[in-house]
Amino acid sequence: MLEPGDSAPEITLSDQHGATVTVDPSAARYTVVYFYPRADTPGCTAEACSFRDEWDAFEGADIAVVGISDDPVDDLEPFAEEYDLPFALLSDPDGAVASAYDSYGEKQMFGNTFDGVFRNTYVLDDGGTVVLAYEGVSPEDHAVEILEDIEALQD
Repeated sequence: MLEPGDSAPEITLSDQHGATVTVDPSAARYTVVYFYPRADTPGCTAEACSFRDEWDAFEGADIAVVGISDDPVDDLEPFAEEYDLPFALLSDPDGAVASAYDSYGEKQMFGNTFDGVFRNTYVLDDGGTVVLAYEGVSPEDHAVEILEDIEALQD
């Protein structure tokens, strides 16, 4: 797990529209990079919708949000459209970026072992430094938690 004070690895991936996107932390006061296991599953939908529901607060505070999973691009677009997600979803099919963020590896579910994305979140400052890190987050109300923690950074 990356820790506050660590330099964030570069992110260049395809978004839900197939466009290549490089995340630029200097484009906002803070950038939230959240990793989620699978589009259109209950927990991942709840997490994405929590960011959507708090979108005005994120925009008002100059905080960018990007979600990353190992889903193919073709699975991301319908997910983003169905839930009216106003932020980029990025496809990391081989888990390379998630691995660089210590958010990819061996998982077990229903007795099966496989490699997949861990539900972790990082907040980067405008210099690309990790300022907040969350491991194994609870998807409900995660966006509110992040907003509160960013506000506390200002105190």
